[in-house]
Amino acid sequence: MQLHVSPSLRHVTVFPGKGVREFIKVRIGSRWVSYRMLFYSLLFLTFLLRFIFVFSTVDTIDGDLSKCSTIGCLGKGKGPRILGRMESNVPEVIYQILDEAISEEEVEPKSDIPQTLHDFMADIKQTSPDAKAFALKLRQMVLLLEQRTRKAKIQEYLYRHVASSSIPKHLHCLALKLANEHSNNAAARLQLPSADLVPTLVDNSYFHFVLASDNVLAASVVAKSLIKNALRPRKFVLHIITDRKTYAPMQAWFSLHPLAPAVIEVKALHQFDWLSKGKVPVLEAMEKDQRVRSKFRGGSSAIVAKNNTEKPQAIAAKLQALSPKYNSLMNHIRIHLPELFPRLNKVVFLDDDIVIQTDLSALWDIDMNGKVNGAVETCRGEDSFVMSKRFKSYLNFSHPLIANFDPNECAWAYGMNIFDLEAWRKTNITLTYYHWLEQNLKSDLSLWQLGTLPPGLIAFHGQVHVIDPFWHMLGLGYQDNTTLSDAETAGVIHFNGRAKPWLDIAFPQLRPLWAKYIDFSDKFIKGCHIRVS
Repeated sequence: MQLHVSPSLRHVTVFPGKGVREFIKVRIGSRWVSYRMLFYSLLFLTFLLRFIFVFSTVDTIDGDLSKCSTIGCLGKGKGPRILGRMESNVPEVIYQILDEAISEEEVEPKSDIPQTLHDFMADIKQTSPDAKAFALKLRQMVLLLEQRTRKAKIQEYLYRHVASSSIPKHLHCLALKLANEHSNNAAARLQLPSADLVPTLVDNSYFHFVLASDNVLAASVVAKSLIKNALRPRKFVLHIITDRKTYAPMQAWFSLHPLAPAVIEVKALHQFDWLSKGKVPVLEAMEKDQRVRSKFRGGSSAIVAKNNTEKPQAIAAKLQALSPKYNSLMNHIRIHLPELFPRLNKVVFLDDDIVIQTDLSALWDIDMNGKVNGAVETCRGEDSFVMSKRFKSYLNFSHPLIANFDPNECAWAYGMNIFDLEAWRKTNITLTYYHWLEQNLKSDLSLWQLGTLPPGLIAFHGQVHVIDPFWHMLGLGYQDNTTLSDAETAGVIHFNGRAKPWLDIAFPQLRPLWAKYIDFSDKFIKGCHIRVS
């Protein structure tokens, strides 16, 4: 059988076959084609038609059918997508203008720049600009919004700095009322502890805790949460160290609010014999630091006014360096614990912005393996923002003095630390700490900018025993990602950061964990209008 198709495709003629060879071949015009090739050709055409139908349907759904009604148009529009490429319809001139470097003239504010998206669209519809004019107008508006956003962010950081650095009115009120009570009421001047309990202050069979603070309200929460959650409170001794101005209010509070059967000692720094013996490194370091910092920083207003190009986060770090706590004696005193408590073997040091939620006597069962400092590492954990701190987070590794350390070494936390004072006395940790403080001052604070943790990371290097993160949850004072349920499961929670729980800028969902240890019916608390929120 022969199938004859005319060249014009108008006539098809079938002739009788002459055998098997004729059966498997078909003659089209002047050429012979096998049935197999004809079958695959028809199959391909069928697939192609279905493919075109699907894309035509998509165009119809998208409302583009009126724009693309031919196969050529369809191929032009869909071809790059099929081949894995996306052709942009944005003119190249727009990319060029938006990618140009920002000039000084553009930084200056202009009155003709659209202030809102509504103004921008109205201007575009009215002037009908070409692509270049459109890009210029868009660039000007984006730069204006960036400047406004940056300014607002810097103002936010400045206000937070002021709010966190100032003494709130209710805390000042509480200190004044307690100081007055101390002078007028003999019950507010009781010896702490009483004479019969003085031997417990140097008895190593007790659990000794040290709290350094000049904040009466904060110290009261730490003390109450510690004792309330203790399984054997009569074995707990809390040594509260404060400064000269806060000593009377602190003694008055704990005289009038005893936490028996626990033992509470309130002592001012000037009452320690160690501080009266010659030069005291911590005092010298603070004086030098204060001089360098005042010259180097210039105050919060100067930091904000002089920085027209720095990122808001960099300005926030400089503002934070001005915080009084970074030049506070209470912040540095922990490095002298072996001298302050020469007859004690082990203590747990507590910051005044923590809350204890479990019995801490179990910390004495931890084997320190000869290390001095038991601390929680801050580079491992689910919260990448809080628990991602390594040496490079605190130290300036571009400085040659710091370059010898490992930038990726895991940092650890101050705030709740176990200190083996026996092991500490066999080291040169304190001397190393002051050596690096001196180096930082000589280099105009270029090794690190703030805090006691950076020199602590260096001084305690190789002397840190890592403890379970359960014992110390951080970050409740500078982020609100921590949920209330997660915070409730931690042994100790730490409100490190600016948003302290006694300030109005505290995170409201986390503040109740701290406020629950305050008796708001107390006459001093009520008299100073200290409220739950």
